[in-house]
Amino acid sequence: MAGATGPKRQDTRKFFENLSGAGKCIAVLTSGGDAQGMNGAVRAVVRMGIYVGAKVYFIHEGYQGMVDGGDYIKEATWESVSSVLQVGGTVIGSARCKEFRSHEGRLKAAHNLVQRGITYLCVIGGDGSLTGANLFREEWSGLLNELIQQGLIDEEAARSHSHLHIVGMVGSIDNDFCGTDMTIGTDSALHRIIEVVDAIMTTAGSHQRTFVLEVMGRHCGYLALVSALACGADWVFIPEMPPEDGWEDNMCQKLSENRADKKRLNIIIVAEGAIDCHNKAITPDYIKDLVVSCLGFDTRVTILGHVQRGGTPSAFDRILASRMGVEAVLALLEASTDTPACVVSLVGNQAVRLPLMECVQMTQEVQKAMDEKKFDEAVRLRGRSFENNLSTYRLLASQTARSELQNSSFNVAVMNVGAPAAGMNAAVRSAVRVGITEGHKMFAVNDGFEGFYKGQIKEIKWGDVGGWTGQGGSLLGTKRTLPAKHLDAIAEQMRIHNITALLVIGGFEAFESLLELCEARANYKEFCIPMCILPATISNNVPGTDHSLGADTSLNAIVETCDRIKQSASGTKRRVFIIETMGGYCGYLATVGGLAAGADTVYIYEEPFDIRDLQANVEHLTQKMKTSIQRGLVLRNENCNENFTTDFIYQLYSEEGRGVFDCRKNILGHMQQGGAPSPFDRNFGTKVAAKAIQWITRALKESYKEGKVFTNSEDTACLLGMRRRAMVFQPVAQLREETDFVHRIPKEQWWLKLRPLMKILAKYKTSYDVSDAGQLEHVTRVRPKENDASAAI
Repeated sequence: MAGATGPKRQDTRKFFENLSGAGKCIAVLTSGGDAQGMNGAVRAVVRMGIYVGAKVYFIHEGYQGMVDGGDYIKEATWESVSSVLQVGGTVIGSARCKEFRSHEGRLKAAHNLVQRGITYLCVIGGDGSLTGANLFREEWSGLLNELIQQGLIDEEAARSHSHLHIVGMVGSIDNDFCGTDMTIGTDSALHRIIEVVDAIMTTAGSHQRTFVLEVMGRHCGYLALVSALACGADWVFIPEMPPEDGWEDNMCQKLSENRADKKRLNIIIVAEGAIDCHNKAITPDYIKDLVVSCLGFDTRVTILGHVQRGGTPSAFDRILASRMGVEAVLALLEASTDTPACVVSLVGNQAVRLPLMECVQMTQEVQKAMDEKKFDEAVRLRGRSFENNLSTYRLLASQTARSELQNSSFNVAVMNVGAPAAGMNAAVRSAVRVGITEGHKMFAVNDGFEGFYKGQIKEIKWGDVGGWTGQGGSLLGTKRTLPAKHLDAIAEQMRIHNITALLVIGGFEAFESLLELCEARANYKEFCIPMCILPATISNNVPGTDHSLGADTSLNAIVETCDRIKQSASGTKRRVFIIETMGGYCGYLATVGGLAAGADTVYIYEEPFDIRDLQANVEHLTQKMKTSIQRGLVLRNENCNENFTTDFIYQLYSEEGRGVFDCRKNILGHMQQGGAPSPFDRNFGTKVAAKAIQWITRALKESYKEGKVFTNSEDTACLLGMRRRAMVFQPVAQLREETDFVHRIPKEQWWLKLRPLMKILAKYKTSYDVSDAGQLEHVTRVRPKENDASAAI
């Protein structure tokens, strides 16, 4: 697990204190189309660069600024990136530059960099911007020779600037760059799309209308595909999956069936680059005319356009950008003369470095495959994240059971346990529909194990879960009741309904429940069936997974509220806000929310603190507030310390900051649990539930003997979790050892590694373990066929 730190690893850990930036000059620029989150990346590069002792420069207006020089290249200070984390677009400007494409333009750019001693370059942009940067790097020594010949620089300057080091970060809302699961800006663009779709669905339902929505993605259907998954669209058109001849009739038939099934509206999503199998463009207007002429449905077209690029970055994009920015500076500091230009990216939950040109070549190969109509090849090259989205969409699009399982006699029960979490309903919908597709009878259990022992169990059909993806909370109903006291009654209900498999979607109580059912297998044959948990809790405190369903929605609620709270003080005197978050004893929401909101300090249970630490934090903040910084943000996890309460910390900061700043406190409470699920949680819930049902199907086949399902092996009671880069089914019995049951948290938590990063960005001196980073990998092309255990979400 990413957060593992034990005595065995002590010797291999590597700290970046040995990496000094003294005497080095780093420049950062944003180029090409803007994307939300770029400012978070710029902020992280500037602050990490200054932290390690380097000089950091902004290059304004992208490559145009590099060519023009002068005031376009300015030294950055710590304060110059204050309050940019929550701003969309790019504050240093971006421009498409023809001049940089010419040799003369690049010669001017090289001269401008050498004049300022810049030999480290961090480029945030799409594949065009990164390809340009790589060409610049390859030509660098030739450009220096030309500058010597023209008498613009001397040989000493050429010698001391002999190598240009480049690191790229991909900022693109289209998510069209190979080698990374998510590019900066994609998640925020999905937020904009889903906000619009949710709004449209209410009006469409009122009038029984069909809406055709066009989303961005000229060459890549990622936004269209994921938003279709996240809103349960009736049909989607993407460049990578052109429909076969006759698609018009198929689509109209599907729309008409859905209406007959009491659905009051239809949503069709079209990527702007959508084509049919003859390379002919499929436009929203063509689809609208088709629906009107064939079905006579009242149909409207909405083109989202640049709305998708705008607005504030989501929590995911802020964290991604901050992690990538710090990683980029480390990559630059570690670069040697023979290190190829690299791009920092995210695979699963793991930051990685990949050779820039390998990624660019693979991205270009996708386009080539599509031009040659090799669409399956294009999907494979797009990477496993895209592939999984597409296979899940196809699975949910086929409403009929697959023939070989048509007569399956398996009854699968789905239930929610614990506190409600956003995304639970998306997971239930996906589980029910994939289960029906696999040939099972699906049963819904209301109100958790309390409803189970009371017999609140009924069959649930395909149409019953329509429109569930966008609903917050738990529509099945959920309770914290554990099964141990009601085993007889639960076993009885399992017999009555002949339940042969169980899918539990919930938090820590769901994990405890499955452990109790496993222990009871010795006495109750009814529990000797395949059982699976999908972790769903805003606290993200379930062992065996890096991410729980609902945590992303909660983080967005926290970050949005922190933004508003900070803004409430604009124009007043200097002010510090003390904010309390939920999470029980788990500091995930406080820490990761703090990183995304730009907090100065975060207090959590996992990192004990005393009065001396509090004193040091107050002094640190007081020093900061004496500069041009106007606002401070302190987050406190609700159970971090029983004596240092939120009131205590508020009073301490108020007293010690007297004359420099004043304080306000906020307890965020249950608003962290409510609201519509974020696109990430809808998509994550849909995919993990589909994966869990497929696992259940395999386990049922293996344990079905002589007309009965019977299995009592450890590996048939599992938790499906994300572990760094992979989705893994882990026996709950084995996770027992990894759990602190008193405080209801895993013993090791990956996100604790983000705390030093948060402290560095808040100007604290700290140790930062970089043993996870620093390895340049290669883009993987051929993967084993069976990738269930390692498929990225």
